[in-house]
Amino acid sequence: MSIRSFFAIPLKLGSIRRLADHADSLGALGLEADRQDLLRWSDSDSYHLTLCFLGDISLDQVAALEQQAKDALQGQGSFQVQLQGSDYLQVNSALTVLAVLAQADAELLALQQRMAQVVERVGLCVDEPDFRPHITLARLKGDHRADSDASWPQFEMPLLADSVVLFQSLPSEHGSIYTPLFEVPLTAPLHHDTGVELTEQL
Repeated sequence: MSIRSFFAIPLKLGSIRRLADHADSLGALGLEADRQDLLRWSDSDSYHLTLCFLGDISLDQVAALEQQAKDALQGQGSFQVQLQGSDYLQVNSALTVLAVLAQADAELLALQQRMAQVVERVGLCVDEPDFRPHITLARLKGDHRADSDASWPQFEMPLLADSVVLFQSLPSEHGSIYTPLFEVPLTAPLHHDTGVELTEQL
């Protein structure tokens, strides 16, 4: 049995609501890709900050990934991610998404690299060196491409990264269904001298 999977940061309900409002604002603009029926909008219940795609894995590899992820994240504390802006993002040669993008700060990039190393230790290959952490609002059907517009509404929001989840992605007629396979909390003590306030909508 193979399982299509990815690592991601889960979101709180308040953040999901704000992202859903932003998606509604974009949809109300009458985007060209939407008018051409090329966009498949994601259900807000499925929103997450994608860190790393794994592709198809086995049940044995799920168990190995969980142990490796717990070991790798043992010293990792929670931190704040800044979401800023929306754009079409080419994830790979066959997939383009309409996404909210995360600023590529040092902590987020370090976490993304750590998860890629976890994947490699289990014998899997991460073949997307230019991958950007993002939250998918919609997918373009087939191999179509699209361009963003300067008139799009601005979007900024802090996001608390306090756990990492391995999700299963199961395709369905109405879009993919995501099921958490395991979750690793980011619980290392915070350094009080950083001056960073960790906040996110509840």
